[in-house]
Amino acid sequence: MDNTLFADTPRGRQLQAFDRLLDVMDDLREKCPWDRKQTLESLRHLTIEETYELSDAILKQDMPEIKKEIGDLMLHMVFYAKIASEQKAFDIADVLNSLCEKLIFRHPHIYGDVTADTEEQVKKNWEQLKLKEGNKSVLGGVPSSLPALVKAMRIQEKARGAGFDWDDKSQVWQKVQEELSEFEEEFNVDDTATIDKTRATAEFGDLLFSLINFARFVDINPEEALERTNLKFIDRFRYLETESEKDGKKLQDMSLDEMDFYWNKAKKK
Repeated sequence: MDNTLFADTPRGRQLQAFDRLLDVMDDLREKCPWDRKQTLESLRHLTIEETYELSDAILKQDMPEIKKEIGDLMLHMVFYAKIASEQKAFDIADVLNSLCEKLIFRHPHIYGDVTADTEEQVKKNWEQLKLKEGNKSVLGGVPSSLPALVKAMRIQEKARGAGFDWDDKSQVWQKVQEELSEFEEEFNVDDTATIDKTRATAEFGDLLFSLINFARFVDINPEEALERTNLKFIDRFRYLETESEKDGKKLQDMSLDEMDFYWNKAKKK
């Protein structure tokens, strides 16, 4: 493509960069043994991995790494479209045009005469329009392979978009307390009784679902909150390992009190 057709503007440079990526993809697919071998199925697990790597970079607010991971995912999207074009199913232009058409259709408050002044109105309109597109259920767009915590959040968001939700957070918190009591009852038995693990598991699931619901209601992303706690725990535990090793101690030989000493130091750090 004649790159001189691009004006020296931000949009022009963006189009030029995307055109360059398509050229590189063509070269790789033709000349690289690894790239020639790839299929939609072989790329799938790599795409999932790249998505998690982008998620990690976002949580760390590492902008150079975010840029790199966005690039990796962009490559995968172009790769899928290239394979599909070879199969004469669709190409990248079909993908992008279809996306634009969908976005225009789902934003009638921008491209039509519908009024939506709040985020909640936009979400409600979005779910109603998806039903018009052929979805048989409001929950039909939730991928079955999503991790359970993320899936619970998406289910609740979609139900809210259809108007199925609590009125205020006090009601949601009451539900959390109710589920906590029911979970506790499963273990509040004498020592001779056998805990019904199936029922306990079900009650624990209900408790988690209600907590996720409350988090959503007060605008906390539960997946992000848990992952930040995971990262915090990893950081503190690694500190415990390295600092105790400096003092000539081994974790397997240390008491819990000794470990707590280093743990508290990590918290202060």
